[in-house]
Amino acid sequence: MEKRVGIIGAGTSGLLACKYILDRGFNPIVFEAAESVGGLWNHTIESTKLQNAKETYQFSDFPWPSSLQEVFPTHTQVLKYLESYAQHFGIIPYIKFNSKVIDIDYVGESYEKMEGKWHITVQDTKCFSTEVHRVEFVVLCIGRFSGVPNIPEFPPHQGPEVFNGKVIHSMDNAYMDKASAAELIRRKRIAVVGSQKSALDIASECANANGVEYPCIMIQRTAHWFLPSGSCWGVSLGYLYSNRFSELLIHKPGESFLLKLLATMLSPLRWGISKFVESHLRWKLPMRKYGMIPKSSFFQEISSCRIGMLPEKFYNKVEEGSIILKKSQNFSFCKEGLVISGESLPLKTDLVILATGYKGDQKLKNMFKSQIFQKYIFSAASSLVPLFRQIIHLQIPQLAIIGYSESLSNLCSAEIRSQWLAHFLDGNFALPSIKKMKKDVMIWDNTMKQYAGNCFRRSCILSINIWCNDQFCKDMGQEHKRKKGIFAEYFQPYGPMDYAGLSPVSER
Repeated sequence: MEKRVGIIGAGTSGLLACKYILDRGFNPIVFEAAESVGGLWNHTIESTKLQNAKETYQFSDFPWPSSLQEVFPTHTQVLKYLESYAQHFGIIPYIKFNSKVIDIDYVGESYEKMEGKWHITVQDTKCFSTEVHRVEFVVLCIGRFSGVPNIPEFPPHQGPEVFNGKVIHSMDNAYMDKASAAELIRRKRIAVVGSQKSALDIASECANANGVEYPCIMIQRTAHWFLPSGSCWGVSLGYLYSNRFSELLIHKPGESFLLKLLATMLSPLRWGISKFVESHLRWKLPMRKYGMIPKSSFFQEISSCRIGMLPEKFYNKVEEGSIILKKSQNFSFCKEGLVISGESLPLKTDLVILATGYKGDQKLKNMFKSQIFQKYIFSAASSLVPLFRQIIHLQIPQLAIIGYSESLSNLCSAEIRSQWLAHFLDGNFALPSIKKMKKDVMIWDNTMKQYAGNCFRRSCILSINIWCNDQFCKDMGQEHKRKKGIFAEYFQPYGPMDYAGLSPVSER
């Protein structure tokens, strides 16, 4: 009997999961809360652009149109691209739009045997009626950077409640329409709290709107490395961090003794490459002048997926005074605005935008009605969600999660995971024993903790992305070395097109 597969989310991961599951002859149903495909790309600020060069962020069987000249497409161009993909491969008829998943719950005799079905409770976002859909397998494609905002906690009488102005999270800003978002920031004294990409984008947009008359104050706890372009000293980052040779410099989960020895011997070269990139950024950008040189190395940042592209002319805005950078370990609210540690006077503010990230694990946990499954998903702050191949949950075999781990190109990562999942559902390979999968997950978790440090919960596989993809290829019975010739295999960057043809359409 054919499995009924329920896919939650019609963003990039959801579209890919649906496409490849369709290719294997299944009949999926996709639940999407919004009115259209695109996921997070439907909810971004106006100036958002793709951080990757478009060649590294494309479907392996559906390249960007040749008419698109931009290297870094705008969010509207990305949305159009995703919509074209969904139309081209006939995915739209399988999507239930305006369908918000309230919770999912397993109904059957035994959690351990998993012989029952998943019940997906869905609410219509227009008429608010609910219905329950029954499926044998669930694919969660909800991502970790949305849904549940991470709001800082404050002592009594020092939080937003004492502030006379307005406080919002960056998520609220992203969900506004263009006119409302523009009116919100117009001629306002704005403080943006945060140090990641969204904080920089918001600060840059505020500076564009208000100039030096109403400068945007950006408050950071930790400085990070950001790139003005995709190359350093004329060398593309792909040749430094996205080829097979670059992965010989680091330890990999499950590596042989020879590879382990080689990584140890080449570790000075890994350090040198990191310093090579840092030297370019120190020369190119006035980070030292504004106290924005990170304490962590570029390698540590890229291993935890904390790098990003600078908004256009960001430091020009800092130089002219339309953006003011401040570093502070702590802040609190007062009637007039913000109290920043180390400063005697409060920062008078009309609007505070908290670009402080999301609680991705909490969002995932909230999807489940059962407290047993909630515990399976999020058991301890010191551990990652236990996913074999970053997809299959160890204690819930009928559940897959795609789009939860990070890499340089999340689209490419989601595509090969969707191909792998489709092969698995089609019975082309079986999962190892629970004991072997637990061991594998522990090894991968330890590797992430080794290089990502305190940010290991981001599940970043950027520095070992090719090694990770090798495992998928081997599981699917495909050749894992995808290039022609030794030089190309080890020194040319890997990209989406290298993994084309991994999942031919099923003939069943």
